[in-house]
Amino acid sequence: MDRLGVQKADLVTHDIGNMVGYALAAQYPDRITKWAIIDAPLPGIGPWDEILKSPLLWHFNFRGPDVDRLVKGRERIYLDRFWNELSANPKAIDEATREHYAQIYARPGAMHSAFNQFATFNTKDRADNQVFAQKKLTMPILALGAEKSFGDQQAAIMREVATNVEGGIITNSGHWIMEEQPDQTVKLIRAFLDKK
Repeated sequence: MDRLGVQKADLVTHDIGNMVGYALAAQYPDRITKWAIIDAPLPGIGPWDEILKSPLLWHFNFRGPDVDRLVKGRERIYLDRFWNELSANPKAIDEATREHYAQIYARPGAMHSAFNQFATFNTKDRADNQVFAQKKLTMPILALGAEKSFGDQQAAIMREVATNVEGGIITNSGHWIMEEQPDQTVKLIRAFLDKK
């Protein structure tokens, strides 16, 4: 933000962006005016240990010496599993999008980096978030959960770390809300950001 000359900003995050957004908002709360957080938990916050047990989220703990070899050349199969199982409508994630990400993740080191990202959830991210949570956020927060994914749980998680949380549900959607329900999502976020 400093490099761009931005002193304050509204924040909109989804998925892993939620974790990055929380670190930003917790460390620089005076710089985030409003935050719309969408459909992913915060490591170590709320029912995190129960969330980790969900069979749909097995990838949070997919580690070991052979993970790179197991997925190499099969990135598309690995990624299709996310789009197909975590969406309410897998056809909403079109072929061009699927192929685009499969090519990116097939690059040398890309999957390894993705696996390492998940590995930090229960180490550094959990510990950092528990420290951050000692001081609750006060900026207005819109916590959107997808009906077929985190739903109301998204707002419940955010109420653990913030005092001014409004919840919302993106209906007829799984985790990939911008692919599955873009109009509904943009409408809710725009109304929240435009509110004085």
